[in-house]
Amino acid sequence: MIHWGVTRVFQGLVLASILALLAGQILGQPILLGFVETGSMEPTIETGHGFVAVPDVVTDEPEPGDVIVFEAEEIDGGGLTTHRVVKETERGYITKGDANPVTDQDSGEPPVQDGQIVASAWRPTGEVVTIPHLGTAVMTVGDAVESGQSRLAVAFGLGSIRGTSGLAYLGLGLSGALYAIETARERRSVSDESRLGSDDGVALDPRLLCGAFALLVVVAAAGAMLVPAGTQSYGVVSAEFDSEQALVVERGTTETVPYVVANDGIVPVVSYVETESDHVAVDEGPATVGPRDDAEVPLSISAPAETGHYPAYVTEYRYLHVLPLPVIDALHDVHPWSPVVVIVSLLGGLTYGVGRRLCGPRDPRSRRDAARDRRTKTRSLIRRRY
Repeated sequence: MIHWGVTRVFQGLVLASILALLAGQILGQPILLGFVETGSMEPTIETGHGFVAVPDVVTDEPEPGDVIVFEAEEIDGGGLTTHRVVKETERGYITKGDANPVTDQDSGEPPVQDGQIVASAWRPTGEVVTIPHLGTAVMTVGDAVESGQSRLAVAFGLGSIRGTSGLAYLGLGLSGALYAIETARERRSVSDESRLGSDDGVALDPRLLCGAFALLVVVAAAGAMLVPAGTQSYGVVSAEFDSEQALVVERGTTETVPYVVANDGIVPVVSYVETESDHVAVDEGPATVGPRDDAEVPLSISAPAETGHYPAYVTEYRYLHVLPLPVIDALHDVHPWSPVVVIVSLLGGLTYGVGRRLCGPRDPRSRRDAARDRRTKTRSLIRRRY
């Protein structure tokens, strides 16, 4: 019994690890676990190995020696990069892969800002905790999923189902369809069992079934909110002259540029665009965007008096508009992640509750016991008569 329990716990941990890595791939940022795709961090983190990723919202400011995950601008064309902080300057953090001969900034990457950092690698004893080969498995699954998305997009002529945001909406639609099919099958199975009094076969526990579909809805909803959002960088150039280019601004003056919020889904969204950069200001409050629509949030770009290049960062927080706007406002004021937690909890709870209501409150063993009791009672009545 003890051995069986340990095995189940180990299997649960492995499953949770894989789900966390897959969720990180879908959402575009590490969720509890991350991994590296190249050898730039060897021998600290081998290619394809995973590591425990601590979200930036619960960590202190990085210090030299910390391994961080950040949104790079130039490294391999931009995207998530896992490198070590080697120095902190007034302009930002200097980073470097352990296996690289020079720093990222010597290779053209601007100093990393706090707004670019999404997580830090866990180092309880000073060394990064790694999990061998988990990343390799996730990359294989991710390639297969991407190929499937492309085939579906070509087959049905729906370009919106490409990419990670399309994957989130596909997951939401697929979970709903599977949920409806399995609920109907479960109810038909219960009806047949009641009519025939048969307890043959192994039935799925409705609680497990409903929990699985609720988890799918939670992941899909979180993806729909987190994937299109995030931090966007602007390279503001303070110039001696006025220019027609939006981000080339005459020094000491201010220009207005639009930040486009596009909603490719079928659920309205509420978008909050915020900035901590001195050179960018957001002129309006949250934008509400309907299904298959977009909206523009004006940004005021200011050029410093001294000419030069000044990186600026704008962060978007996006929420499904399934709660009243005042409620989302209040939750967002508490913490930008609060609306996400409440919304996914609400959708997951409703999905589970409705499923339990449709599937019935009893588990398969209870139904089999009831069917057995009915057959025993029927046999007793027959013996009494004859």
